[in-house]
Amino acid sequence: MDGQDAGDVAAADWLVRRQEGLTPAEAAQFDEWLAADARHRAAFDRLQALWAGLETVRPAATRRRAPPRRRFALASWFGIADGAAMHAAAAAVAFVMIGAGWWGWDAWRGAPVFSLQTATARGQQKEVRLPDGSTLWLDTATRADATFFRDRREVRLPEGQAMFSVQADAQRPFDVLAGPLRITVVGTRFAVRNTRSGLHEGAVSVTVEEGRVRVAQLDGGPDGLAVQLAGGQGVVTDAQGAIGPVHANASASVALWRESRVEFDGTTLAQALAEFGRYGAPDLVIRDPRVAALRVSGSFDLRRLDAFARALPRVLPVLLAPSGEVTEIRLTDPR
Repeated sequence: MDGQDAGDVAAADWLVRRQEGLTPAEAAQFDEWLAADARHRAAFDRLQALWAGLETVRPAATRRRAPPRRRFALASWFGIADGAAMHAAAAAVAFVMIGAGWWGWDAWRGAPVFSLQTATARGQQKEVRLPDGSTLWLDTATRADATFFRDRREVRLPEGQAMFSVQADAQRPFDVLAGPLRITVVGTRFAVRNTRSGLHEGAVSVTVEEGRVRVAQLDGGPDGLAVQLAGGQGVVTDAQGAIGPVHANASASVALWRESRVEFDGTTLAQALAEFGRYGAPDLVIRDPRVAALRVSGSFDLRRLDAFARALPRVLPVLLAPSGEVTEIRLTDPR
């Protein structure tokens, strides 16, 4: 998202918050935001004018049908367009509402109202606030695509892992689409992982910190394939995408990567190194499949691969052997 898009999304957020009422502290923050960049004032005035115009044009019957609390959706939709496209969109919406009447308006309500594509590079993490008040925390090498509609909110996670804190809205469920799964919530905190390397390689995992979520097959299989998860529970798919059994997961250990930590529990050494590799270029290599199959357990700092390496000879029958620019992990007795 470029600077203009970010300013437009922020303007939409402030428009919503002002409609709901600001505290004195929030009002001061709003004034500071306006003063920080002339483009902020322009973006806010543009959204406010568009919304006021559409409120005037929209038929009275539709005003009664559309809940006031949904105003943010319209503002957010216009907020992500550039200037020319925004005016064209406003004209198109006005034409639909006046010329097509209620059915045109209903079709318009089915269109996306907000979209955002965001990603992190290897070793990077990011916090993203959405216009509805929900927050995403993206781990390293993660890509997420958020799209809001008037009756639902949707985030696609094609790669990586993320933690979600979802603002409750019973009228608009929040779906996360990851691999073969659809995770549906109203308001809760949970984490989803969908990676091709490291822990749960090629699988999707869902862990809940608080609240409840519904996990189901994305292809809309029978309801019997869906599971309900509460805080402290999780599931992992198998290689074919089938949902595995529900397992207990301490809430404190959900998304440990936010604290730059990883927890291994009988994890193969090959998977452990692959997990570290997601955060930076590792200087450890394994060439012996017998070493790769060794298993390790414990909690480790993702920023300290060197500390992890030094601990290995104390818990496994291995040694660290310099080999050019890397260090090879070898069996102490290779016979």
